[in-house]
Amino acid sequence: MFDHVEVFTATKANDRRSLGVEITNWLRDSPRFQVMDYVVTQSSDQSFHCLSITLFCKELTE
Repeated sequence: MFDHVEVFTATKANDRRSLGVEITNWLRDSPRFQVMDYVVTQSSDQSFHCLSITLFCKELTE
């Protein structure tokens, strides 16, 4: 079961390159969430390429 879904997405080349850093920072700053699953999605048209990474998380309770 998932309590939280976090979506990271980028269409510009520089933003796509730094997406991993953005996700790493979010994981570091969100220790109360445990990633249970993820989906990587890429879509394109003639002009744009979009990369999305969706994290499915469970909130940890004490």
